[in-house]
Amino acid sequence: MTASDRLADAETTASADHRKAQRDPSVFKSAIYPPGSEFALCHAQSQLMSAVVGVLNESLTEAIRGFYKLRKAFVTLDAILDAESKYMRGSSRQSLDGRRSLDSLRSTTSSVQSTRAIPGGSGDEAPGRKPQKPLLDTVRQNEARAAATANLLTKPQTSAEDDDEDDEFFDADEVPESTPKPRYVGHLEVNGVTEDLAKTSLDDDASNGDRDLAPPKALSSNHQNLDHDPDSDVFSNPIDVFVHSGANLCFGLLLVMISMIPPAFSKLLFIIGFHGDRERGLRLLWQASKFHNINGAMAGLSLLGFYNAVIGFADILPEASTARTSGNGVEQDVQGYPKERCEALLKDMRTRHPKSHLWLLEEARMAAMNRRLSASLSILESTTTKKSPLRQVEALNMFERGLQAMYSHDYALCAESFIKCVKLNNWSHALYYYIAGAAHIELYRKCSVQTAADRAIRDQHAAKATEYLCLAPRHAGKKKFMARQLPFDVFATRKAKKWQQRSATWDFAFIDVVGVSPLEEMIMFWNGYRRMDESQLQTSLDNLAWSDGRDPAYSIWKREERDERAMLAVLRAVTLRNLGRWQDAVDALDKEVLGPGVDFAELKGGLRDDWTAPMAHYEMGVICWMRRKDGVKAEGEWVRECEEWIEKAARWGSYELDARVGMKVATARDTLKKYKEAAARKE
Repeated sequence: MTASDRLADAETTASADHRKAQRDPSVFKSAIYPPGSEFALCHAQSQLMSAVVGVLNESLTEAIRGFYKLRKAFVTLDAILDAESKYMRGSSRQSLDGRRSLDSLRSTTSSVQSTRAIPGGSGDEAPGRKPQKPLLDTVRQNEARAAATANLLTKPQTSAEDDDEDDEFFDADEVPESTPKPRYVGHLEVNGVTEDLAKTSLDDDASNGDRDLAPPKALSSNHQNLDHDPDSDVFSNPIDVFVHSGANLCFGLLLVMISMIPPAFSKLLFIIGFHGDRERGLRLLWQASKFHNINGAMAGLSLLGFYNAVIGFADILPEASTARTSGNGVEQDVQGYPKERCEALLKDMRTRHPKSHLWLLEEARMAAMNRRLSASLSILESTTTKKSPLRQVEALNMFERGLQAMYSHDYALCAESFIKCVKLNNWSHALYYYIAGAAHIELYRKCSVQTAADRAIRDQHAAKATEYLCLAPRHAGKKKFMARQLPFDVFATRKAKKWQQRSATWDFAFIDVVGVSPLEEMIMFWNGYRRMDESQLQTSLDNLAWSDGRDPAYSIWKREERDERAMLAVLRAVTLRNLGRWQDAVDALDKEVLGPGVDFAELKGGLRDDWTAPMAHYEMGVICWMRRKDGVKAEGEWVRECEEWIEKAARWGSYELDARVGMKVATARDTLKKYKEAAARKE
């Protein structure tokens, strides 16, 4: 039985159990949630996992189905949290922190009135009021209305009970004339679906997306959610604990993940039909992490992964407060990097689950975030002696070890780790071989040739680098995402072709025409410079100096095209910026990428590296953000200039690895929006 089959069974079972709970008078009646909400939550969780499986299924049709399930799960979770909001409003006149049980709370008149206000709640209905419908029935009605509004490609619903047993897709009903018609209206069950959908590029720039599509309506409202601790009397029943922690976990994850969709994939928001909310999502995850169950553990893992990986990938971030709450008891900003709070969460999780290797992985990432790469590698090395029983966790640890070794300039360990990843994981062998080959290029370049033994070692590194870099294209395309090759597979294939062409044209060995350090390029794409200390950043500058003729070993710099020079300038600027040498970074970008003599047409097309120009615009925005308090200009002026550069990068259009750069841009835009809102409140 496949994962999809198991998840389909879970959906069907959860839906049936939810309907059964509506008819069973002995079922648990919560003071907060409608009867059967625990099954509605399980139903939404199975839909979320089905969405993940669908997106990773390598079929565009299945990916669209996955996004549709994502939308349905969103509506269900929104309804559960709405029940919490109604409970809070109904109980606003009472103290929810008193030492009372839920049974005594239900016995009071005010509690009964509060429960009656919840759709599907317990107790007799008020005179003249129609009986409230069960939660999933209400969700299905809301979903049907939202689907019609967003022109989703789904079969019209015939009954509330067969909604989730059959997810066959049909053409939507005709949209009323008053509804703006989107450019994308695909037909999922006709031949040539991939060809038709491919005509609507997901890589269109943001301005095109805004012009062609009506913006999706937000399906959620700002609920007044429960934020009590696990020992509160509100959570005296384990079913309420399960529903509350699970809904906060799933809804929080959804809001955070959707908020990170880069501008290049903005049309996905139209398919999904809602926008994310990173700040609210993070607060929900922090709330879920309080609870000592599987939901709390997953919330903690999600938070640490977000702060140590996603936030570590970005550059323009809010300033995180060291305090958890402000003076009036309101929780402080959660979008920066709350170092002390993350450390406390990690300590708590390791106490709860001492045998899990996942927390060691997060501890290693946290050390790297604090520029302690040697400590990070030591932690990861400890996982190789006592391996996790889960092969997937072992693969994650090995991949992370390869990245940290790459940032630390431990090239031998980097190559070894990624070659081991080939045996542990089948996701992107092209990427693993590419990075391993790039590491051997650095070893080749650093070898001395004073003796015959030195030359033999150097030749070995040249042979391995050539072997791995030429192997990468052969393994590309074996895995796909939404019917497309993985971005790094496309990247590695193009780079290998570029060097093979140069080798044939210039009549040089493959190893000697590589040009600007491909490992430093990988470090930049993974934002490894943010994790380096000063000496490691200086080593990166030395590696880059090999390319432009400052190192006599490389004598063909004059033959390099404009895109190679632009790449060197961008990599050097990022390194200089992390050293605090902001003006030197600006000068490097102005000279080779952004200056008046540079034609952007020379930076794209063919086998060129076309990411350099948009990345240079983004980097200028980062520099402006970093300098906002240097006193040279007013802070507001620096921020406005930052926003101008970021918007140019966001609207650049399609280019290689645009989704990866787009994640940085999406985080930057979110930060700038929050900054302007805070500035407006001060005025």
